[in-house]
Amino acid sequence: MARVAIVTGGTRGIGEAISLALQKKGVTVVANYAGNDAKAQEFTDRTGIIARKWNVGDFDACQSNIEQIEAEVGPVDILVNNAGITRDGTILKMTYQDWKEVMDVNLGGCFNMAKGVFLGMRSRGWGRIVNVGSVNGQAGQYGQVNYAAAKSGIHGFTKALAQEGAKAGVTVNAIAPGYIDTDMVAAVPQDVLAKIVAKVPVGRLGHADEIARGVTFLCGEDAGFITGSTMSINGGQHMY
Repeated sequence: MARVAIVTGGTRGIGEAISLALQKKGVTVVANYAGNDAKAQEFTDRTGIIARKWNVGDFDACQSNIEQIEAEVGPVDILVNNAGITRDGTILKMTYQDWKEVMDVNLGGCFNMAKGVFLGMRSRGWGRIVNVGSVNGQAGQYGQVNYAAAKSGIHGFTKALAQEGAKAGVTVNAIAPGYIDTDMVAAVPQDVLAKIVAKVPVGRLGHADEIARGVTFLCGEDAGFITGSTMSINGGQHMY
């Protein structure tokens, strides 16, 4: 029987690439999304991948949707916590709501989703959780104290949860993308983006499918000895 995966934020950008890459590996994918119904429907029509709408920052919504997916599709073997939002601004301009929304979705979503699938993975003796962090969670970024804090928290969350799942065959890893040519990066002013690319040793933005290949590797049947790790895919922008 095919493995079942949930990919949050899975209908656009990096999430779409991850959903498609897992599908190509024979995984049955359910893609979560939060906003654009028309684009989600187009994604499903084009790919055949189920798209379900809920806010990963809402704990109860995560639990109820996981329960429904497991009842309708099957036990969730793979979870990719990819959903993320930005509410950028310096701390002098950032509102508490800007802070809270980013923390609730980007970091809280990882907890909410993992909470719903972790027991089942442990009981079946197999599971793969991959959390999508960011180079800005590793190195920081001006005007992103909320985003950088949430993404940095993902890396600590990954290491701690990995220790809880290791003996039960559940691995927990993270991917830390650099700047990728998605809609989120396209929203960055061109002059700012040019300065960012100038600091990337390989001299370009990354591609979503490059992140997806890293995720599918960590989700593989033969990746059981890799846990608590962060794979940086950033063109050499941040090395440590």
